[in-house]
Amino acid sequence: MTAAAVARVRRARAADLPDVARLAAEHAAYEGAPPPPADLASRLERLLFGTENPRLRCFVAELNDGPVIGYASCAPEVSTWDGAEYLHMDCLFLRDRHRGLKVGPMLVDAVVTEARVLGLGQVQWQTPPWNTDAIRFYDRLGAQAKEKRRYSLPVD
Repeated sequence: MTAAAVARVRRARAADLPDVARLAAEHAAYEGAPPPPADLASRLERLLFGTENPRLRCFVAELNDGPVIGYASCAPEVSTWDGAEYLHMDCLFLRDRHRGLKVGPMLVDAVVTEARVLGLGQVQWQTPPWNTDAIRFYDRLGAQAKEKRRYSLPVD
């Protein structure tokens, strides 16, 4: 039996936040980025559960009601060029040993379903150009890539 046969994807609950924070730290390390802040779980709690209509959404993948093995997070954004909103998938991450087992498509499907529920016609995301495994995965899904470089500017 494959992991996908016993895996399920569901909306994250507050009790999942320590696992999501650990996965986010693993994700950052995988991409060679600085680690998330130590209080990430409480920050995510505010973003996910702090209002009646939270902007951030998060889905987790787990095995047989067991450990959380991956997550996807997303939030509505606006495209000026399209004059429309879309759902931005900020993170998609699975632990190494669970990649290639059809769990990734389950997480992407949850994000796509959320876009439909919100009445949004598109999901967008980005991945580093060196992440060839992710690029192959996204290509297999039928996604189309646009080359861009992502910048950030501290406001402090």
